[in-house]
Amino acid sequence: MKILFAAIICIAFTSCVSAQGVDIEYSENNFSSIILQGYFAKAKNTKDKAPGVVIIHEWMGLTEHAKNSADKLSALGYHAFAADIYGKNYRPKNIEEAAQFAGKYKKDRALYHARIKLAIDELIKLGADPNQIVVMGYCFGGTGALEAARAGFPVKGVVSFHGALDKAPNEPINPIKAKVLVLHGADDPYEPEQQIKDFQQEMRTAKADWQMIYYANAVHSFTNPQAGNDNSKGAAYNAVADKRSWEHLKVFLKEVLGQ
Repeated sequence: MKILFAAIICIAFTSCVSAQGVDIEYSENNFSSIILQGYFAKAKNTKDKAPGVVIIHEWMGLTEHAKNSADKLSALGYHAFAADIYGKNYRPKNIEEAAQFAGKYKKDRALYHARIKLAIDELIKLGADPNQIVVMGYCFGGTGALEAARAGFPVKGVVSFHGALDKAPNEPINPIKAKVLVLHGADDPYEPEQQIKDFQQEMRTAKADWQMIYYANAVHSFTNPQAGNDNSKGAAYNAVADKRSWEHLKVFLKEVLGQ
C-alpha cells in the first residue's frame, strides 16, 4: 500500500520520490524543449504557505550537495527547491564540461535570469508564500543568487556561498531591494581583491542592505565535502567554515523571513 501511494505521488508530480523530497520536472511555459529537473523538499511541521528558499547548484549541476541543503531547510520549516539551471539531460561529466556549461550562463545573464525566475515561480506553485522567498546558491549558484538581487526579482533576500561576485560587464547598477549575504572563503584564490572591492562598491552604489562574512583558512567550495581537503588546489572542503556559514544562513533566514 505504501509503495502504491508513493507511485501515485510520483505520477502526480511528474517526478521520482527520493528519501526526503521529490524530483520535479518543469519547463518554460510548459512547452520548452528543455526539460528541467529540480528537487523539492516540503517544509516539515508547518502550514502550506511556508516561506520558501530556492537553492542554485554549483557548476557540476544539481547534485546531492544542493539536495541535502534542501532537506535541511525543510526540517527548519521552509519549502525548499533545489533548482536545475542546465536541464535534465545536461549533466556535466567532468570539470571541463562543467566550465563550459557554467560559462554559457555567465556570458548570457538574461538566460541565467530566466532560469532563476523559473525556479522561483516553480517553488511558489509548489506552495511557498510568494512574499517570503529567498534565493541562495553555491559557487556558480552563488553568482546566480546575486543575479536574482541585481535583476530585482521579488525576493526578500539572497545568499551567496563562495560565489563569484562580478556583475555582467557594462551592466548598469540598479537599486537592490533584497537583503544580501555573502559567505566567502578568506583565502579563495578565484576572487581577486579588485573584484571584491568592485562588488562592495556596487552594493554601496545600489544602496543595498548587504553583509560579507569571511572564513579563515577557507578557499573555494568550502561547503562541499566532495571538494577534498587540499587548500593548495584552490577548492577544498572546510568543516568549520561549512558549519559556521550554515549558522549564518539560519540567522539571515530568520531575520528576513521571520521563521
